[in-house]
Amino acid sequence: MRPLPTLRQLRYLVAIAEHRHFGRAAEACFATQSTLSAGLQELENLLDVKLVERSKRRVMLTPLGEAVVARARIVLREAEDISELAFASKDPLSGPLRMGVIPTIGPYLLPRVLPPLRRSYPDLRLYLREDMTARLLDALNDGEIDVALIALPFPTDELEVRELGADPFLLACRSDDPLAKAKAPELEHLPEDRLLLLDEGHCLREHALAACRLQPSHHHDDFRATSLPTLVQMVANQLGVTLLPKMAVDSGLLSGTGLIAKPLAESTPAREIALVWRKTTPRTLEFNLLADVLRQFATDTAAAHRVSA
Repeated sequence: MRPLPTLRQLRYLVAIAEHRHFGRAAEACFATQSTLSAGLQELENLLDVKLVERSKRRVMLTPLGEAVVARARIVLREAEDISELAFASKDPLSGPLRMGVIPTIGPYLLPRVLPPLRRSYPDLRLYLREDMTARLLDALNDGEIDVALIALPFPTDELEVRELGADPFLLACRSDDPLAKAKAPELEHLPEDRLLLLDEGHCLREHALAACRLQPSHHHDDFRATSLPTLVQMVANQLGVTLLPKMAVDSGLLSGTGLIAKPLAESTPAREIALVWRKTTPRTLEFNLLADVLRQFATDTAAAHRVSA
């Protein structure tokens, strides 16, 4: 039987691929640079191939090195799953858990969720990573995070999806705006030439357009917002109106701005909040427990909307 690479050697190789620098790769692995270099040399000698090209100016992988790195990531992720499976069987939702969350959910839902989550699972160490949906799902598939809190619709491919509840859209405008007089503005009356949305690439933009059956407008191409607070300030400065998720409005996003939020008529357009994870993970039981906690607060938002609408 041929000798096999060790997990340590594979971890060193992946770190080099990610950082393209031996010093930074060594720091990421909590090893000295000489130890990491020796580990790489052992791996190349074991396989009898060249995996990394190194010069004074740069570090790059050979084509075979790139292929080995792709397989190494899978092996390391599966090894981590074995450890997590054993750990989770003893005490669910304890120890480290890496959760990704999109910017239009994290600041508005997590402050209400985290305190009761900590009380129910005091040994849980939750590490949060905020990013846009596409990058979070890439990180999830690569094993860099364990779960992701996102909004649907969005392609989730082979991921396990647990829907948590609907987050309705509200119209936000100034109190002196003509739309402020309507109890529930009609979708067909929304001024598309004045409608401000997040910049392209943010899923909330696409969700709002799809839910309200609107066409994207380039009328405000000179004004780009990458966050909801910036979008709100643009509306407050008489640049137009916008659509906001009720979750954000309920958290106090409009406080001190003088803006008002109104429900829309017709079928209550909304996005769906969801927790997603890899189908291959051994921690499905844990993630369903986490989803139960999150769902309580997501459904509270939807219920509050039904009462006020």
